[in-house]
Parts: sequence; structure tokens; C-alpha cells
Amino acid sequence: MPKLRKMLGDVNSEECISLMQLIETQSKSTLTAWAVGYVKENYLGLYEAEHPEDHRLRDAVSACEECLTGTKKLSEIKPVLKEAAQSARDAADYPVGQAAARAVSTACGTLQTPTNALGFIFYGAAAKAYSQAGLDGSKEVYDRLADVEFRNVYESLKKAAVEDEKNPVKVKWNC
Repeated sequence: MPKLRKMLGDVNSEECISLMQLIETQSKSTLTAWAVGYVKENYLGLYEAEHPEDHRLRDAVSACEECLTGTKKLSEIKPVLKEAAQSARDAADYPVGQAAARAVSTACGTLQTPTNALGFIFYGAAAKAYSQAGLDGSKEVYDRLADVEFRNVYESLKKAAVEDEKNPVKVKWNC
């Protein structure tokens, strides 16, 4: 089996640049709600299929949703977010699950770091590609599947975006 990449996607691709531009127009709460909703719908199940007994990622998603509604404070959910990140390290022998766990925990981190709204997609693209093409696919197949995922994510954010957002995030892209 070839060594798999932790992340898939091209930061210089048209899809990624469009995502970055759209992210810059949205507030942290809008980005977090979208990112958490996207991973819940698209990546959480990939992890749970391999680790049905592990609820740390689902707990993190729920905690983020509670934080967004104001029923919990960020300081209260930090231990849950730390456990979500640990779930990815614990899944080292499961490339699909590990990539999905990284995507979910990174998306949840958007609460603190708005650039995570982009970062989670690279992990999610890997999780999707590896789950669809298997672990012995070619670089070309994985890259094509990652491009498709980036387009899907962009369309999802366009639907969730708030027009003329009052408090857009200020981000410095280090990529």
C-alpha cells in the first residue's frame, strides 16, 4: 500500500481560492455553524463506521452546536474539543477514520480559529477520497476526488453564506 497523504487538495486551485474569498465574507459564527453542519453530514459517519463505540467526535459536534446557541460557553467545551483531536491520533491505523476525525475536530475548532473553516476540508477530502477509492488508489484518482469534494464544499458554503455579513472574519492565510 502506498503511503497515504493526511490531506488532499490544492491550495492554489480555483475551488480553494474561491472558498478562501467566500470565507473572508462570513462571520465566525456563520463559518462555525456551516463547518460543523458539513462535517456532521459528510464525515462523522465515516469515522463512526470504523469506531462505532467512540462518541468523542459526536460529542464535540454537539458541544459546538450548544456553544453556537449560547447554551454552553467556549471555555466549557474546550476539554471536549481536546478529546476530539485525540480521537484522530487514536485512529492512526485507520486512514479513512483518521482523516474524518481530523476533519471533524478541525471544523469544531473554527469556534476559536476561523481559518479552520478551510483547513478541515483538506482532511475531509482525504477521508472522502480514501473511502470512495480505497487505500490503494492512484494519486490522480485521489486528486480528482478531492477536486470534486472541494467543489461540493464550496457549493455548500455558498448556500449557507449570509449576504452582507456585518462582522466578517479577518483572516491571514498562511498557505
